[in-house]
Amino acid sequence: MLYHAHYLMILCGLFVCLLGAILFGISTGRRRRRKLGEAAELGTGAVDGAVYALLGLLIAFTFSGAAARFDERRGLIVEEANDIGTAWLRLDMLPASAQPGLRQLMIDYTQSRLDTYRLVPDLAAVAEELALTQQLRARIWAEATAAVRAPGQDTAAAMLLMPALNAMFDIVTTRTMASLKHPPREIYLTLFALSVLSAFLGGQAMGLAQWQSRSHILAFPLIISIVIVMIIDIEHPRLGFITVDGFDRSIADVLETMKAAAP
Repeated sequence: MLYHAHYLMILCGLFVCLLGAILFGISTGRRRRRKLGEAAELGTGAVDGAVYALLGLLIAFTFSGAAARFDERRGLIVEEANDIGTAWLRLDMLPASAQPGLRQLMIDYTQSRLDTYRLVPDLAAVAEELALTQQLRARIWAEATAAVRAPGQDTAAAMLLMPALNAMFDIVTTRTMASLKHPPREIYLTLFALSVLSAFLGGQAMGLAQWQSRSHILAFPLIISIVIVMIIDIEHPRLGFITVDGFDRSIADVLETMKAAAP
């Protein structure tokens, strides 16, 4: 809920800035109109159109990138659930005596993976949970290695189980790095600057034309502000209104299956 308030504050701040830019543009346009008459409008249309086009292009690319990263993060959650499920099933290839300990470690590991993302945005707690995940990972690998190297153990167990465990461990790094993938800060600054400039030019055009529409004056900053905040929200799918939390159900379902099957 705290980040919901932050996003609403950003929305209000953007709206006020863009509304101020439009009103300043209207005032500037009126002054130019009084000073230059009809000549004040000559040659401005091409520049205005270019700025609006750049703003639209930047919004489109930024939104598209955010949506793609959002889908990637959702897909990685499902991929991790599948990797954990595969590794769990392949424990059946180990001797019965080696399975109980490894199965309990797998359950603890999966619970740790769920808890890691439920602790966001508490970064200190997330770091502690990731450290626990690494400890469990080392124990799982050590016990699995010892089990597949036991005398008389079929080599097929090692060939199938160890790659499955490796994939289960690798996806942790993949998901962690995916959560850190965001556009450079300069892109957001450029988007904000273009939005303010577009609002100013739109207001100036109204002032030059000696025509002001209250609905247009309010609609432009509101729509642009909502879109920018939506982009930021999608880029951080564990914090705001648009989240990937529902996809954690895939890992939770695997965990429930593991607990039900554990001896």
